[in-house]
Amino acid sequence: MAVFVALGAFLMTLAGGWTAQRVTDRRHLVLGLAGGLMLGVVGLDLLPEALDAAGDEVFGVPAALLLFVAGFLLAHLVERLLAARQAAHGAEESDGRAPEVGLTAAAAMVGHSAMDGVAIGAAFQIGGGMGAAVALAVIAHDFADGFNTYTITSLYGNARRRAVAMLVADAVAPVLGAASTTLVTVPEPLLGCYLGLFGGALLYLAAAEILPEAHHEHPARPTLLCTVAGVLFIWLVVGVAQ
Repeated sequence: MAVFVALGAFLMTLAGGWTAQRVTDRRHLVLGLAGGLMLGVVGLDLLPEALDAAGDEVFGVPAALLLFVAGFLLAHLVERLLAARQAAHGAEESDGRAPEVGLTAAAAMVGHSAMDGVAIGAAFQIGGGMGAAVALAVIAHDFADGFNTYTITSLYGNARRRAVAMLVADAVAPVLGAASTTLVTVPEPLLGCYLGLFGGALLYLAAAEILPEAHHEHPARPTLLCTVAGVLFIWLVVGVAQ
């Protein structure tokens, strides 16, 4: 049942990526919406779940928050190192961005989607009602995941085929994650730590890359409205899922 339900997440992820491809003539609006979706996912979904799941404090600070900051710094460090390496070797860059950063970020999105599938499988092990509620939340926000995966990969100068490949991987990931719950159980504290780390990296990409690019040489008001709409959409999804 969990794997069957995860097929809905598969389709919704592809729908999000397809939408990102079809509106390339409004790239700044796409990026503005992607930034809002990412901000909403981090602040309203990932971080609260991480704080609930991780539990323990380290020197007076919740472990999830420490890993959240670590994820932000790690994303910044990886981006700078890859960009510096490309510049040192004289390789071409896309507006100063290293394509590897886009692929790494997309790979993290794929990992997150796999964990979404694990969440569906674990919830169905608890009960049908719990499984349905979690599945609804995952399927709804997987549209944003597909949208963001394609957008991030493309933003960093990767070819369309790479962006599509990462989108397909992101769509397949929740199905595989749900199937894995028949074999493996992920400890809740470990899942919380992962969500904190991933949330920090995602916030860095939204704040330092996606949103500045969205507002570069474009009217600020429509782009800002798209960003706010993205946050409100995630808020709606989270509220419906509760």
